Amino acid sequence: MKKIVMLMVVSALGFSGALLADGNRHGEDKHNHGKDNYEACTAVMEAIDGHENLTEKLNASVFVGGPGINDGNTNGGFDLNMWATVVATDGTVCAVTNTGGTGDDLNNQWLGSRVISAQKANTANAFSLPGLALSTANLWAPTQPGGSLFGLQFSNPVDTEVAYEGDADDFGTARTFNEDAIFKKGDPMIGHRIGGVNVFGGGLALYSEEGVLIGAIGVSGDSSCADHNIAWRVRDALGVDHVPGGVRTVQDTSFTDDNIIFDLDANGVSADGFGHPVCTGDGNINVNVNDGIVKDHPIKSLED
Repeated sequence: MKKIVMLMVVSALGFSGALLADGNRHGEDKHNHGKDNYEACTAVMEAIDGHENLTEKLNASVFVGGPGINDGNTNGGFDLNMWATVVATDGTVCAVTNTGGTGDDLNNQWLGSRVISAQKANTANAFSLPGLALSTANLWAPTQPGGSLFGLQFSNPVDTEVAYEGDADDFGTARTFNEDAIFKKGDPMIGHRIGGVNVFGGGLALYSEEGVLIGAIGVSGDSSCADHNIAWRVRDALGVDHVPGGVRTVQDTSFTDDNIIFDLDANGVSADGFGHPVCTGDGNINVNVNDGIVKDHPIKSLED
């Protein structure tokens, strides 16, 4: 009887081991062999002029160390190094970059913000439409208890296999090609759908010169208010901010956009239902910094 039990245990272990091995192979197949969705990135990568240009524009929009050493420039937060992710319209991650460096310099920015930036990009893309742009900042108030979208933040979870697979030395690096073949795969998230829903500032939909929704950008690494401001700067610099309309009415116009809205009362209730909290220090600082950035970098649709 003991021999029979032992044989059954060994057989069960062998079967489960085979399943695990097959699961590992499936994971490799799923993420590295034949399941890559990067071709979905063609339109958005052409529109932003590639990873190098994205990195350049991100660096130009970040003022590490604060206004004292950056000619008074700030984004209203802690002025830290940042992560940025761009996704295509189907949610495929197309580019991941940062301002503090990769490899040995990876921890010059918050490591956790790598995945958060991708989550924000996924959210802005997933909940924006050809005629209506919703920033992740616009989703804070409606996803609070009693809000019209409460529970949204718990839907569409991040695919943790995509988020944390691969070599950390590749985090934030570009995908490169040799003729028609992939020479270097770049950040392990590239070519895959990360998923996730984020409901604070830093995610913005991207619209081409023709007003076509082409994907989204997510920025993370500072306060959420600063993240939003940096994303706004970068989107403007990339020329993909031909926003068709949103939930915030632009002052003294009939136009609407997807800018952050600071309208919470003392009880945290948003007057128009799409508000966002102030983030650091005096609330007026957050409002004034954002007002200045939006004035200096108006969306292209408002200019047209």
